[in-house]
Amino acid sequence: MTAQAGDLVARAAALVKDVPDYPTPGVVFKDITPLLADGPTLAEVVEHLAERAPGPIDLVVGMEARGFILGAPVAVALGAGFIPVRKAGKLPREVLAGAYELEYGSAVLEVHPDTIREGARVLIVDDVLATGGTAAATVGLMEQAGGVVVGLSFLMELTFLGGRDRLPDRNVDVLLTY
Repeated sequence: MTAQAGDLVARAAALVKDVPDYPTPGVVFKDITPLLADGPTLAEVVEHLAERAPGPIDLVVGMEARGFILGAPVAVALGAGFIPVRKAGKLPREVLAGAYELEYGSAVLEVHPDTIREGARVLIVDDVLATGGTAAATVGLMEQAGGVVVGLSFLMELTFLGGRDRLPDRNVDVLLTY
């Protein structure tokens, strides 16, 4: 890790706040709101995520909702399109849907399949890699729609939840590890 990246890790980590017992007892939520409110650090995080993208990227995919916040500016930085992956019932046209489990429940994600052209190089961006359910479901949706997932990029990883295990043989990049 370069000194510049080490400095970014330290500043970003100091801005992520732990919220115990949210959204359910026993879960420690990682609140990135203070990081998002710090313009210079947010800009460097976006730049870092974009610089680490594996090769040319056609589409950046962000999962609802914090993946939108990070994914859209990464797409702009890369000159790529942005695809929102939404919670069930939020998209108005034909959708592909994928169910998944997360650390405190289950959910369904949806995407408009006609927004992903066959063979598009896709970078998936989200705030946290936890159990890997959201990321794995998104990989499945992108591949079902014809995209080629070339990488997954996360602000942080909760290593104790083993999310990488659900993403075998995938190019996974993380700025902060817990």
